[in-house]
Amino acid sequence: MISTSDMAEFFKQINIRNILKSLRVRFFIIVFITGFASCFAMHTLILDSYEDRAVNVRSSEIQTQLRILANHLITYNYLQDTSSEVINAELDMLANLYDGRVMVINDDLKVVKDTYNISQGKTIISEEVVKCLKTGSKGTVSKYDSANGYIEMITPIITTEMIEEGDVTGSSTSNEVVRGVLLTSVSTDTIDTTLSILSKRATTLETIIVLVILVFAVLVSQALLKPFDRITAAINDVKAGYTDDPVIGPNYYETEQIINAFNALLRRMKVLDDSRQEFVSNVSHELKTPITSIKVLADSLLSQQDVPNEVYREFMQDIGAEIDREDKIINDLLALVKMDKKASGLNITSVDVVLLTEVVLKRMKPIAQRRNIDLTLESKRTITAEIDEVKISLVIMNLVENAIKYNRDNGWVKVELDADHQYFTVKVMDSGIGIPGDSLDHIYERFYRVDKSRSREIGGTGLGLAIARNAVLMHRGTIDVTSTVDEGTTFTVKIPLISNGSKVL
Repeated sequence: MISTSDMAEFFKQINIRNILKSLRVRFFIIVFITGFASCFAMHTLILDSYEDRAVNVRSSEIQTQLRILANHLITYNYLQDTSSEVINAELDMLANLYDGRVMVINDDLKVVKDTYNISQGKTIISEEVVKCLKTGSKGTVSKYDSANGYIEMITPIITTEMIEEGDVTGSSTSNEVVRGVLLTSVSTDTIDTTLSILSKRATTLETIIVLVILVFAVLVSQALLKPFDRITAAINDVKAGYTDDPVIGPNYYETEQIINAFNALLRRMKVLDDSRQEFVSNVSHELKTPITSIKVLADSLLSQQDVPNEVYREFMQDIGAEIDREDKIINDLLALVKMDKKASGLNITSVDVVLLTEVVLKRMKPIAQRRNIDLTLESKRTITAEIDEVKISLVIMNLVENAIKYNRDNGWVKVELDADHQYFTVKVMDSGIGIPGDSLDHIYERFYRVDKSRSREIGGTGLGLAIARNAVLMHRGTIDVTSTVDEGTTFTVKIPLISNGSKVL
């Protein structure tokens, strides 16, 4: 036996709201309610139409007989003499045939005949009767009372009188006069019985139809939503790591959109995963190289005896250089990690860009002088912008440092500053060795080097341009490059003067 507490716990675990979130359940409910409402509407419409039609047919049928009876009443002068057996028989037959009641009322509102023998000889006050007598209505007026199950009809008893005109010709005109009224009440029990039978049959048929709709709704909801189940299963397989193949599904417009979006996300994730693996591989290689060099130098010293001080000094200088290189790689990696954060990590202040650039170039001047490279700054106007001073200085420093390192002796590096009403622009131009066209799309990749041997000779880590690009993107700016081999390279950085969404400190 299941206890009450167990049942309560079971229903507590069933969250109706979560069930209704299911697209399959919602689709089933919509189809079922639509079908059920259609059946109910058809049921009501058909029965109401039958009822109206049956009442109209019954009314027309009785009206014809009442008009004939009214003529007979005038013919036999029944309103003055009710002893006519023929008329009485007709009245009784009509009442019995339609399970109703017929009252003959004269123009004094007196009941001269009542087939129920209840109101005979009495005076009846009825608005419809009085109106029929006064207005001389020539047509039968009928009223259906569905609540009590009868049709009431008022039929005027009309006689035609000839009126002679007082002219020479002696002509006469006819005039119709209402002498009385037939007040008839007809039972609609047969109509109600038929309606009851039809309603039962319709209910049985509707039950069958509702069951069919129920099964149809289940099958259709299952069939139409099966593609979504396949997509969900495929996505779960990808999530579980069983496969990384693109999801393929039926050619439904809605599922195609989901599949295309997921496959695009899958490709993006694959690119990021490949990039991460390549990055880890490059980091491992770059960090391992100085350590290997240090290990070789140390083993060389340890394997020798009575090594002169000059050799020790030379080896220690090489070891120190490798340690500095290792330190630079680590610092660049840390800077790059910080650059990967969102723009909310920016320390925005109002900065004089010209002064900032002059400070950076002053630091880079000794490096340029070693190779007799002419380093110049040209500013077309005073520029003040809302930027992160440290990160923008890293951008300018990395671009200028690369321009110096990958330049020729006795060459030149020119930094040009300009601004409009929205952006300021930093151009770093050089007379260096240039960048091949097939490498331009890869220069911002981490650890990518156009000339690996030359990069290692001059101490490059392959992270400078990646750091610069990330810093520019954090400021919602752009960085472009144009280069010609053996002629030089130009980097153009464009950054908004006013920081979007960041507060000036």
